[in-house]
Amino acid sequence: MRWRRGAISSAVFAVVAIVNVSPTHAQETNSTGITEPSIATSFPHDADPYGTRKWLYDHGVSYNFIYTNDVLSNLSGGIRRGTIDQGKLESQLYIDLDKLAGWKDWTFYINGFGIYNDGRIRRDYVGGMNTIAAIEATPTGRLSELWLEKWFGPVSLRFGQLAADAEFFYSDLSQIFLQSDWPTISAVNLPGGGPAYPLTAVGARIKYELPKDASLLFAIFNGDPAPPCPNADPDTCNRYGVNFRLSDPAFLMGELQWRRNRGKDDTGLATTLKFGGWGHLGQFADQQFTNNGMLLASPASNGMPLMHRGDYGIYGVIDQQLYRPPGGSADAGISIFNRSAIAPSDRNLVNVEIDGGIVFAGMIPKRPDDTFGTSVIYSRFSNSVRAFDQEQINFGTLTTPPRDYEMNLEFTYLAQIVKGWVVQPVYTYIWHPSGTGIRYPDGHVAGVRTIIRY
Repeated sequence: MRWRRGAISSAVFAVVAIVNVSPTHAQETNSTGITEPSIATSFPHDADPYGTRKWLYDHGVSYNFIYTNDVLSNLSGGIRRGTIDQGKLESQLYIDLDKLAGWKDWTFYINGFGIYNDGRIRRDYVGGMNTIAAIEATPTGRLSELWLEKWFGPVSLRFGQLAADAEFFYSDLSQIFLQSDWPTISAVNLPGGGPAYPLTAVGARIKYELPKDASLLFAIFNGDPAPPCPNADPDTCNRYGVNFRLSDPAFLMGELQWRRNRGKDDTGLATTLKFGGWGHLGQFADQQFTNNGMLLASPASNGMPLMHRGDYGIYGVIDQQLYRPPGGSADAGISIFNRSAIAPSDRNLVNVEIDGGIVFAGMIPKRPDDTFGTSVIYSRFSNSVRAFDQEQINFGTLTTPPRDYEMNLEFTYLAQIVKGWVVQPVYTYIWHPSGTGIRYPDGHVAGVRTIIRY
């Protein structure tokens, strides 16, 4: 028994140690304590010859590790040509407090990242704002989420340090793409980019499981996950994820989710619909006018923008299966997805975003676990930003055309080597990095991603 208690302490310490040195959504854990798919299942005894991992799981403790590596090259366009290598080791620890301590319907969760890179493909080479590879972040060891959750029948309450993109405003089908991430319309408009990878924020979330395969979620977060840091990436100002800020104006999100034919025994075409919105209670600068009504672009202005109270946006997400193979799951066959959002033009850099794509899963007879597809992101600069740029041109202080949009097109193939290990070649074309093809020419990025889950 002393050895068994030591095993629990060692496992907890090992995971937390890595935490203190990407968002990944919770997955199903099998009866041996392995989160599938896992490379552990390719080893004798599931890489657990003494049954320690299963014993920990039986006592409420489960953990996993996910290693992601990208080698990506900007072949032409953007700021400059070049190649980067970046990686992320994520550790996750779940504790069922009912099994471990008798706290009925309580769960504890913590995860963290070890991030490294020798450059950032989007920031340093392409010069755009849309995500190209979602693990891009400042090299560091970072705490991510840290929360407790309690279920009260169909209602759950989660509180602690949370990531909004773990539950809100995402498409399940889009997860195979490297550019699948917290949407640009949120990342560039919200303070610090919002509580999304690689940052999180103190907050609380309530979820109500409605009848008929529906859920209603509402969350409140501290409105800035990092201290103000002009001319720097926000994650450098909260480098280790331990700022635990509480005093900033609140950021709110709500979402209604509806699902059909998602069960393993269902035979109809699977559908997931999500409708949601966000609001921020802080102050937001006007993109075109000063606080005395003059044009910001005018050399005679005081340079002090009109401030607006609050910001908001609304969005919708759809995952729709078009073809379900006989006996196939809700994710098999051919499916399409779309995620669209709008926000006010006067106080936001981007006011329209549309992304979507098509995914083919299990369509190659001799490669049933492979997936491939294409996706696109379109981010439109707001009318106020376009007007500001045109006014700068009129005043003779800008020589490039007004910013209009940025768009990414990705093609990818995810090939399973063994369960829990995939290799993924990718090609991405980027139109108008940062909004104009004159400042930075269109970019061409190619490379390969490797993911190992244990």
